Amino acid sequence: MPTEGSLGRSRELLRRVPLVDGHNDLPWAIRDKTGGEVAAIELTVEQPGLHTDLVRLRHGGVGAQFWSVYVPSHLLEHRAVTAVLEQVELVHELVERYPEQLRLARSAAEVESAFADGRIASLLGAEGGHCIGESLGALRALFRLGVRYLTLTHNDNTPWADSATDQPAAGGLTGFGREVVREMNRLGMLVDLSHVAPSTMAHALETSAAPVIFSHSSCRAVTDHVRNVPDEVLREMAAKGGVCMITFVPAFVSADPVRRATRADVVAHLEHAREVAGIDHIGIGGDYDGTAELPDGLEDVSRYPELFADLMDRGWSEQDLAKLAGGNVLRVLDAAEKVAAELRQSR
Repeated sequence: MPTEGSLGRSRELLRRVPLVDGHNDLPWAIRDKTGGEVAAIELTVEQPGLHTDLVRLRHGGVGAQFWSVYVPSHLLEHRAVTAVLEQVELVHELVERYPEQLRLARSAAEVESAFADGRIASLLGAEGGHCIGESLGALRALFRLGVRYLTLTHNDNTPWADSATDQPAAGGLTGFGREVVREMNRLGMLVDLSHVAPSTMAHALETSAAPVIFSHSSCRAVTDHVRNVPDEVLREMAAKGGVCMITFVPAFVSADPVRRATRADVVAHLEHAREVAGIDHIGIGGDYDGTAELPDGLEDVSRYPELFADLMDRGWSEQDLAKLAGGNVLRVLDAAEKVAAELRQSR
């Protein structure tokens, strides 16, 4: 347990700097429970059947959230495109329903502005490249609607990119897959490498002119799971300016079949990622409402202050923690915007 002093300092830190979580599946949880009826769940009161509500987001010091506009990978082609548009609309409806709590953000500057005004900045991340239906036009439309990252695959391959949890087919990225990455660079959309195979990671890092992210992955050297990031990829990602946002999914943070995963396991991944990639290249991507179980001590979105207090007790400075909380991912989002501007000028 963190000390009282460190917990107080942690809460104060998160009042001053925005905690930007890289991945939360509340939109799909709402769809699953209500068929997509936003008004059917009141988020201004605690919702025990969810990991996320506005009460606990505030208690947890969350300043900005990438809401996942996830689409299951069994939905293909036009069905996937329709579903992702419905999920995007659901997030827009959430923001409209709770204007005193949430504000849509499309840039690092808009995140900072929303946070300064006491709103939780709401960003969108599309999980699974199948949702564009092999259409660069669909990708552009998602960007226009506010989507600021695309996870290149989910649990299954796309025709143009290999997933970490499927049999290799493309050998990483196909020619069209590289074209998708280049178009994301031109738009200013972050390339998200969570879920993808190491070969896809390598090709994307080679192709992308902008820093990449892992929106919700942990370290393979600490827990040998295919969804985690190998050290050599962490180093290459960092060398190119990217950020790995450590996730809390128990199977990704602990391989021990006897005991439950704990917050200490997540701390171990954070410390390893800091050692390998460096303090400027790590973040947080909890995956709340996207996993059935969570580690002890990180049961819902209210528990971020305890995690940051644990790190304080282990000697992390407030400057380090400000970078972890959101400074790093906002820098990468800003870098993607700058690369996009340069690419548009050069055409």
